[in-house]
Amino acid sequence: MTSQEEGTVERTSARGTVDARDTADAGDAADAGGGELEPRAETLPAFDGGGGVLEPPVPAEPAEPAEPVGPRGRRRGMRIALIAACAVVIAAAAIGAASGAFGGGGGQADASAPTGPPATAKVQRTTLTSSQTMDGQLGYGDTSAVQAPSSSGASGSSQSGQSGQSGQSAQGGGGSSSAAGIVTWMPADGDTITRGKPVYKVNQQSVPLLYGSVPLYRTLGPGSSGSDVKMLEQNLRALGYKGFTVDSTYDSDTAAAVEKWQDDLGRTQTGEVKVGDAVVASGARRVAKAGLAIGDTLAGDVLTWTGTDRVISVDLPVQYADLAKKGGESTVTLPDNSTVTAVVTDIGTPTSSGNASGSGSSDSGGSSDSAGSGSSNATLPVELKVKDTKKLGSYQAASVSVEFASGVRSNVLAVPISALYALPHGGYAVEVVTGTTTEYRKVTLGMFGNGMVEVSGTGITAGTVVGVPK
Repeated sequence: MTSQEEGTVERTSARGTVDARDTADAGDAADAGGGELEPRAETLPAFDGGGGVLEPPVPAEPAEPAEPVGPRGRRRGMRIALIAACAVVIAAAAIGAASGAFGGGGGQADASAPTGPPATAKVQRTTLTSSQTMDGQLGYGDTSAVQAPSSSGASGSSQSGQSGQSGQSAQGGGGSSSAAGIVTWMPADGDTITRGKPVYKVNQQSVPLLYGSVPLYRTLGPGSSGSDVKMLEQNLRALGYKGFTVDSTYDSDTAAAVEKWQDDLGRTQTGEVKVGDAVVASGARRVAKAGLAIGDTLAGDVLTWTGTDRVISVDLPVQYADLAKKGGESTVTLPDNSTVTAVVTDIGTPTSSGNASGSGSSDSGGSSDSAGSGSSNATLPVELKVKDTKKLGSYQAASVSVEFASGVRSNVLAVPISALYALPHGGYAVEVVTGTTTEYRKVTLGMFGNGMVEVSGTGITAGTVVGVPK
């Protein structure tokens, strides 16, 4: 066989035929490069299982890598992609297991949801107090007027004809000269007047304050007797005058003491005490407001005054009248939210803000129960005094809240109100914590007070731990 023939002979193999010229060309290409070239799969044809050629060989392009061709190439690429995806899933599962993302690796406690209440409290054995809170006013109490005496009551044992002696009202005076008297001195608002000190001056004569409950309603002199005489003698003794017996009889010794007192006041020494020579009040007084000025004619209300102690006044609705008891203690909240303890010292009589007469001019619309509607607005004046007045600080007048106790339960089991759970079919329970477990136990409720509630039930004892909100 010639060399030319060799160049055209086809070589047969089990899988098919290969053109010898291709082989020769490949060899020439290898020789031209001075060495053996790497075999390139993309230049070879693909064969089927029967020895046939599925696709013709694709010439190789040096700059571009060949893509797999044929079904087997595509299947091989799919297998590689599936293997890579499986590897990613396995790696993610391993990471998840290591981090506990699927609940594993941390034991049974980590796999379950957290249990137990966010916070706890203990059942306490205590005293509960229920209460009602009312608005009150801090000040010096109710004001009353000092009235100028009338001109008709200056002599003898006749009544002075002066009205307004009820309550804390007091009559002033200046003896028989007071009818045409001119005010020559007045105290300032806020001044405190004590026993023996002038309340005001008329025609330059002092009208002093005496302590007592019986006003000067007649002229007192030798031969007089009664409670007003005793009141006068008690004041003279308290002011330091002696030489007489404190009793209900006005004798010569009493007259001698009165003359000394009149001399010290700069008054004419008569030995008698007339209506208007002094003002009588229950104790020291604080001037609220002057009613007259220097130079005015003495008439009408000379001034208004109050007690000297700061007190708390409450207009208590009559339906809560049973909350106020003399000597009872209440908690008072001041404007700065501090609290003080006050004691009920006085309870007045019910008053109504409506028309007491129940006439057609009332706001009740003329209905037949107008009297009843008036009583619905009735209030009970209550006065309280603070035990430690230093805790009032500089407050002279202020709005306050007064908490009256309405009931007391001693030695009861109680929990915070927030510990209660409403049961679906009615009633209440508490979440009892025992070790690492909790259970709801039904309870019976009693008194509410102080932010707590009385409870009783099976398994509820002092010290029992219950759940509460955080």
